[in-house]
Amino acid sequence: MGRVQGGMRCVKFLLFIFNFIFWLAGSAVVAFGLWLRFGEVVRDLTTEEKSPEYFYMGLYVLVGAGILMMTVGFFGCCGAARESQCLLGAFFTCLLVIFAAEVTAGVFAFIGKKAAVDEVQAIYNEAYDNYIKDAEKGNKTLIQFHDALQCCGKESDVPVKATCPKDIQEHKNCLEEIQSLINSKLHLVGIVGIAIAGITIFGMIFSMVLCCAIRNTRDML
Repeated sequence: MGRVQGGMRCVKFLLFIFNFIFWLAGSAVVAFGLWLRFGEVVRDLTTEEKSPEYFYMGLYVLVGAGILMMTVGFFGCCGAARESQCLLGAFFTCLLVIFAAEVTAGVFAFIGKKAAVDEVQAIYNEAYDNYIKDAEKGNKTLIQFHDALQCCGKESDVPVKATCPKDIQEHKNCLEEIQSLINSKLHLVGIVGIAIAGITIFGMIFSMVLCCAIRNTRDML
């Protein structure tokens, strides 16, 4: 009996620590997702007419999962402290949802890179073509892209030289810079998503072990 209770206290303590770390991780995920979404370079990919929704979708899933992680971490601490099977069962279910969301975000980030790159490049190409057709009209979107990515045009910068930053030392192809930016950001999203999914597995294991320990203790009483 004493050995069972001692083991349960140990699992309870580990679950409590896990939930606190999980809450901190959720805060970090939310901050990371918002930084990617509203960070200076990515923010400037959004225009008044269009925005890279496919790319942003992965970030929204990440932020949503982070908020859920913070909520679940808090209630998980309460469930562990009160030794409530009901709360621990709800905690397990929520972890399962987070696991699915993070795996989705991770897989999306690794598999959906090309679609996200194509979407942003299409926005740039449209702005580029509009400027070529009517250079006197100017193009705010093109200037915005050039300033954010510190690039100028495509194979040559001559057709759009007037819209490029003045301090660029050498020519950079904007389509290549877009691809490099989106790939690097989505790579980070994928790593974070898969890492958090791995952490949730430990939480599910701890919650189930504690639930079983609580049930066994009550049966013995």
